[in-house]
This record gives sequence, C-alpha cells and structure tokens, in this order.
Amino acid sequence: MKPIKKIVIVGGGSSGWIAASILAHDFRPEVLEVELVESEEIGTIGVGESTVPPFVGLIKKLGIDEQHFIQNVHATFKLGIELPDWHQVGESYFHPFGWIGTRLGVHDFYQAWLKAKSKGHTSELQSFAPCSVMARERRFFLPQDAPPRTPLGSAGYALHIDASLVAKYLRQYAEERKVRRTEGLVTEVRQNEDGSIASLLLKSGEEVHGDFFIDCTGFYALLIEKSLGIGYEDWLNYLPCDRAVAVQTENLGEAVPYTVATAREEGWSWRIPLQHRTGNGYVYSSEYCSDDEATAKLLSYVDGKPITEPMIIPFRTGMRESFWHKNCISIGLSSGFIEPLEATALHLVMRGMEFFLRFYPDQDCEQVLVDEYNRYMRSEYELIRDFIVLHYCLTDREDTPFWKHCKHMDIPPGLAEKIELFEAQGILRQGDDELWQASSWQSVFEGMGVRPKKYSARIDNLDYPLLEEKLQEMEMAISGMARRLPTHDQFIRERFSAK
Repeated sequence: MKPIKKIVIVGGGSSGWIAASILAHDFRPEVLEVELVESEEIGTIGVGESTVPPFVGLIKKLGIDEQHFIQNVHATFKLGIELPDWHQVGESYFHPFGWIGTRLGVHDFYQAWLKAKSKGHTSELQSFAPCSVMARERRFFLPQDAPPRTPLGSAGYALHIDASLVAKYLRQYAEERKVRRTEGLVTEVRQNEDGSIASLLLKSGEEVHGDFFIDCTGFYALLIEKSLGIGYEDWLNYLPCDRAVAVQTENLGEAVPYTVATAREEGWSWRIPLQHRTGNGYVYSSEYCSDDEATAKLLSYVDGKPITEPMIIPFRTGMRESFWHKNCISIGLSSGFIEPLEATALHLVMRGMEFFLRFYPDQDCEQVLVDEYNRYMRSEYELIRDFIVLHYCLTDREDTPFWKHCKHMDIPPGLAEKIELFEAQGILRQGDDELWQASSWQSVFEGMGVRPKKYSARIDNLDYPLLEEKLQEMEMAISGMARRLPTHDQFIRERFSAK
C-alpha cells in the first residue's frame, strides 16, 4: 500500500477551507500534509449566507465552540424558510427544520393527522412543527437545552452566516492545525503519463506537488474540467433560473429566525438577516428577465439602505459527469450547483468530503472506490435537485410566462413517481441518510396544495376520540412553550452578540 502523504487543495473560500478544516481535524499532520493554494487575484462569490442543520453538526464535529463561531461570523439562527407566493400569489407557507408531531404509539403522526383532517379537524400541519411555531412567534432557543421529552426538543436549526467571515474563521482553524496556505495563481497543471495530476505551476514559478488534489476553484473548475476534461450535466430543463443578483443592506427592525424566499415574476428573491446586515438577492431566468431589470426589481424589494453594489452571478444548475477522476475530486461549485432556494451549497461541500473520507484511497485510487464515490455523490445531487424542483412544478401560478413554464415543464422521472406515491396515500420513498426527511417533503406538499387522497388504513386501529385528544394536547403544548421563549433578537443579544 502507498498511503497518500500530501493533499493539495486548489482554491479557498468557504469550500476550500471547509475541506481543509475537515482534513486537518481527521488527520495528524505527520500522517497527512495538507496545502491549500489560493490567489488574492481571484475573488470568491461569497454570497452564500444560509445553511441547513448539518452545518451546525460540522461545527460541533470539528470541536469548534458554537458560541464563539456564531459571534465571530455574525450569525443568526434559522428555523426554516418562509415561502410566500409560490403556490398562488397571496399565499404563504413554511418549511421547518426538525420534526412535525410525534408518533402516536406505533402510528406515524402525519397519517394520524390526515385521518383527523378527513374527519373535519381544523388544525394546520405546521401547528405541530416546533420550528414553525417558534418562527411564527419570532422566538428561539437551542433545542438541546429543552427539558427531556418536551415537544420543542424535536426542533432543528441552522445558521445564517457571513460567508467571507466563515472562510476567514476556518482558515485560522486549519492553519492552527498545520494546514499550509500558499498564495499563488496556478498557471499550469502538470500531469503524469496516465493523466493523473502531478503538480501545479504557480505564476511565481513555484511548483506544488501532491499525491491527491481537491478542486475548489468554483465554476471555473480548473482541475476537474480544464485539466481532466470531465464534462457537466446541465439541468436547465428542470431548474430554469440561471442568474442571480445580490446586494447587502443595512438592517431594519428585528432579525427574524428564518429565511424569506418570495416567488417573483421571473424567479424568486431571498432575504437573510445577519447580526450586522441583511443579505438580499433575486434568482431569475435570463430567458424572461434581463440583468438590468432584475437589478431594478431587487432594489425595489429591499427594505434597508444598500451598503454594497449589486453583483450579478451567472450560474448553471447541474453536476459533473464524474466528481472523482484519477487523483482529483471536485468540491463545491466545481462539482455542480443546485440553485440556492434551500441553501444546500455548503451541505454538498460537506457531503463531498464525508464521502471522500468514507472511501479514502491510497495513491492507487482503486477504481471501485472512485465509482462508489461518484454513485453516492450523483444520488445526493439528484435527491436535492428533485426536492428543489418540487417547489416549482407544483405551482398553480400561470400569471407570468416564467411560472406558466414551471407549471407545465417536464420533471425528473423519479420525482414524478414520488409525487404519485405521495398523492395516493402520503407515502414517501426515501432513505435514512437523505438531507430532506419526511417532514420537509410533507411541508412543501401541503404548502403547495397537494394532500394525499387517502390516509393509511392502519390508522383506523387508533381510537379517534383519543387521536383528537392527543392532537389538541400536542398543539397546545408546543404553542404554550414557544410563547414563553425569548425573542430571537433577545436570545442573540444575551448569548451570541457579534464581536
């Protein structure tokens, strides 16, 4: 066996420094040398300001103090995402993190709720989601601080972050653990006879050698595409938005503990509150809206005074035909991009590194490991893609050409099967390791006006008066506890105020 002695990461930003931090945490420096090459001449996009719950798990896994991290990246908390006008103009729904309801003995909560609704019960699904109720009240606490066996303990949360501050924080973390940072612009990628990467030649004349390389060069994809020739699978036919314009504004009023993603004429806009500013953006289709029109519309949507110039970000939704080829993996935007609606970009960075460590090779890079890694990553991207497409394809809107297109567009065959299965009896086809679990799918289906035709006949084994009683108790318990919590702003001021 020829163990990998050195890994070279090309590109910094959030992706590069997440990869470096994970390697620095998992390997002793005498076992694995890690070098990150980045250039100040090349900027990073740096507008990824929203995360999903596994990101909090990464911070804890790395042994980083959560309070210290939140204070230094000016983060706020995120209980989920509010989605106005996606189903119809004037309607809004909430996609919460964490669970909805609790099992009633051996019975699934959602199926029990479906039976209650069939009997005329007036409760709303989100009344049983702790995160939705806290978000409605604009309150927050850490679920792990909840008393044992209380409803709010099943809540989940993520963070709104300043991406540039996260990269800076993780750079310090990695360098303290002996990751070497090299400032330099790569001018040539030198390859071995078998096509694998041998070294990088920098503008300074320095040559950087490695046994394995990680491409974090963003959409440019210097290693995986420009050097190794791996193509890209485009998903524009499923996800029609291909551009975004972003601007930062001053904060006005309190910071709510959720992202707001509002459907607009040719796409959707985001609003993400941080402690020191608010991030705003408009994601749109260039087929239906020009850059100038999108910029003007975004500036008309924002509340606070702009503190940056609007920045146009073109993108291609899709993924690499292979994520791992020879002695190189692509991580972050170089590996693919699913539009930012559910904030999965950093999650896919983490998953890419998680799977890499799961199938960690020696210098031979056995093809069976490469193939299995690529299979896992392809599945991860496709599952997240399908969940995002769900938000578009279930719309009832036909008020603009963009939304008319979304309502009638083709969708991935696997997603069509999931929708059909859910409509029949509220059943979901999914695995335990998927990012979006049942409560997420149920929330989007319900919010977009899709409710199963039937509930599972097993629920008839549950005494209905008892079912009604349990629903009422659960709803009152969640609501009562949420109202006693501190407001989100108060919670941050008292424990997590930015430094």
